[in-house]
Order: sequence, then structure tokens, then C-alpha cells
Amino acid sequence: MELIEKLTKLVESWIAEFLTISGGLQLGAVVACGALAWLTHRHWQQFITRLLGDLEKQGFIRFFLRATDRAAFPLSMLLYMIVSRFILGQFEINVAVLDIFTPLLLSLAAIRIAVYTIRKGFPNSPALRAWEGMLSLTVWMIVALHLVGWLPDILAALDSIGIDMGEGRFTLLSILKLLIAVVIFMLAANWFTRVIESRTRRSLYMSPSMRVGLTKVSKFVLYTIAFLMALKSVGIDLTTFAVFGGAIGVGIGFGLQKIFSNFISGFILLFDRSIRPGDVISIGTRFGWVQALHARYVVVRDRDGVETLIPNENLITTEVINWSYTDRNVRLKLPVQISYNSDVEAAMQIMLDAGNEHPRVLKDPAAVTRLMAFGDNGIDLELRVWVRDPEAGLGSVRSDVNLMIWKRFKENNIEIPFPQRVVHMSSGTPATDDI
Repeated sequence: MELIEKLTKLVESWIAEFLTISGGLQLGAVVACGALAWLTHRHWQQFITRLLGDLEKQGFIRFFLRATDRAAFPLSMLLYMIVSRFILGQFEINVAVLDIFTPLLLSLAAIRIAVYTIRKGFPNSPALRAWEGMLSLTVWMIVALHLVGWLPDILAALDSIGIDMGEGRFTLLSILKLLIAVVIFMLAANWFTRVIESRTRRSLYMSPSMRVGLTKVSKFVLYTIAFLMALKSVGIDLTTFAVFGGAIGVGIGFGLQKIFSNFISGFILLFDRSIRPGDVISIGTRFGWVQALHARYVVVRDRDGVETLIPNENLITTEVINWSYTDRNVRLKLPVQISYNSDVEAAMQIMLDAGNEHPRVLKDPAAVTRLMAFGDNGIDLELRVWVRDPEAGLGSVRSDVNLMIWKRFKENNIEIPFPQRVVHMSSGTPATDDI
């Protein structure tokens, strides 16, 4: 209640100040400076995007221009307020209100530039831009409360609201401190994991699965350490969370069982190296190559460009065909049937030449043709060829080689038979209908 009374008295004093002539002039000056600063900010943005052009694409210059864009509004408003303060001072008008805005605008410019600098260490995204604005506003509000002298009273009020749990006490202030500490330590952990990921990506002595595994392990360890350090930094005793240990165990045993299973399965896939990024796999009716390994799922992209998210547990518990586990070479079998009246040896040579002429067919192992069987309608032949890049598709190779065989067969009068049936009619007693 004390805080509310203080705030009420402070608001009443501000209202009384604004109702005076000097207060009204200062308030009008603040509004006018804000409008002029907004127009200046818009013109500065147009200057950056339209006049500088290609210079903005360069790294340091782009960073510098974007940083000045963040500080353009508060700094230009501060400049206009300095001019307004000088003009009002010539008429001996009290400028106490304008004096308050000077440190507020300076702190806003510094905070926006600092937050933008920190954000540049993370991948660019719309969500990150939104968080940049929220973080800048939150930090500036805390600084503003400190500058106007309200922060100690607000912190005391937040600290007075809480609940007792065992020997510890949780207040709104401790929860806010915990959230701030978690955000800071998580940002630091995320930055370290990105550094580790970029270093491992440039390494020439690490396989793709080792890179993904090291990144996942480092991310899990760093995030865990960051969370524990955040708890310790705000003075929270970890033993107070023993009450929640059983609840977390029950949650993992029931509601989080699948998530936890997929998480552990992801580490198993990484360490046994059965599936790696770039592998060509078949699971059920899905065929494609592995794009990425994540903590919960594997991304498999097929020839149609469709990306399927397969849970890690499915790759552990079901049968998976890895076409490139130890060798990327894949053999294709192309069955062809020719008529009994055709030259078998010539047909086999034509099939062999058609396979060898395709650019994706390997010379070693060499393509071969086989006479498989004497069928009801013709002689069954089979062309066997090897390709090294199954992720580029097998249907295109099959189609091209079959089309070439068809053309060569027509040129050499080799016939591909169609099903034939010979029906012999008995010349005995004609059939009669029984009624």
C-alpha cells in the first residue's frame, strides 16, 4: 500500500506540474520533439535504403547503418529537446521535465544499440527481431524506473509478495530475477554452441555424424549448466526442487515417455553411426536421403522435394534400409523379355551397350546381362547396372536405359512379345444345353 500511495502522490504532483504554464509548454515541447524525431527517423531510414544502395550490403557498413537506425529516434529527439530547453531557458521557464528526458533518451539509444549488437550474434529471423524490441523496451523501463527513483520501491513491493516452500521462499522478485538470469545464461550457452557448431563444420577431420553429435551433446550440457547457474545466481537452493523430482519422474514415465524415448534414440543414432546426414534410406514406403538429425526427429527428403519428419524411435525399433551404409553403390535390375524368334546374343549385347552409355552407370563394377529363364511368351533377359548416386533418383536411370533398349531393338528387328494364348477347339459331339 505504501508504494501505491507514493505513486499516487507522484502522479498528482506531475499532473499539477503539467497544469501550469511552464509544465504545459514543456509537455508541448516534448510532443513536438517526438514528432520531429519520428520524421527524422523516417528520412534517415529512406537515406539508408535508397541512397547508400550497395554499401549497405557490406558487413561492417551494414552493421553501422543498422545500429544508427536504432539510435536515430532517441538521439534526434534528444537534439531537438536540447534546442527546446535552450529556447525555454531564454524566457526563464522551468525545464525540470525536459531535464528528466535527457538521461532517458541517452539510455534508450545506448540500450537499443547494445541489444542490436548482441542480436547480431544469432541467426536473423522475424521472431528474433520482435524479441529485440521487447528486450530493449524491458531494459529501458528498468533504467527509467531507476532514473526517476521508483525502482527501489517497486522491487520492495515485488519482494513482499511470495509463498513459502519448505525452508525457501519464492517471491515475484525472485521469479523475475530467475527469468532474467535464465535468459542471460541461455543466450550465452546458445552463443557458445553456435561457436562450437561453426568450428566443427569447418573441421576436415570430423564426419557429419560426429559434428552433429558433438553439437547436440555440447548444446545439452551447456543448456543444463546455464540453467543451474541461473538458479544459483539468484540464490535459489537446488534442494528446494526436490519436491518436484517425483512429479518430473512421473511426467517422464507417462506424458513425456515418447519425447524422452525419441531424445535418447537420437543420441543412439549418433553414437552408433547407423544413420548419418546424406545417407539414402528407406523406411516403410518412404525413400529419400537424410537432410538433418535433430534431438527428436530425422528429416528425410524424397525426390519430390517433400521433407518427412521421422521420429528417432521409429528408426531404432523398425527395419530401415540404408542404401549408403558402407557403400554408396546401388545395383539396378532391368528385366526385358524378347521373342523366341529373336537373336538372344544380339539382344544381350544391345542391352549391355545401352547400360554402359548412360552417364550415371558405373564402369566398375561393370554392367552385365543375364539370361534368366525361358518364359511362356518369350526369353527373359536382365540387365544389371550399378550407380553411385541413388539420392539423385533411380527411376530416371531405369527410364533412360529402357528407352534406349527399346529404340535399339526396333532398329535391329528384335521383337518384344506380348502374352499369347492358343485355344484348341475339340471337334467332338456338339454341346447341348441341359434344362
